[in-house]
Amino acid sequence: MAIIRKKEIKNLNSKELESKIKDLRLEILKTNSQKATQSATGTKRVKEIKKTIARMKTQINIKNTNKSK
Repeated sequence: MAIIRKKEIKNLNSKELESKIKDLRLEILKTNSQKATQSATGTKRVKEIKKTIARMKTQINIKNTNKSK
């Protein structure tokens, strides 16, 4: 899965963001298992995925805050 940009994240609704977060978490698990078996290339990707997940969670919190106001 490609890293999702901020503009794209803003256009997604909460349910879509949650499903993307699940997909990204699975990708982290796969990358970590590859790292453990010494067959990993580009382990920098884990850091990028974690940042993307954080952006998505922030956007979910912003949308939930706006709904309650």
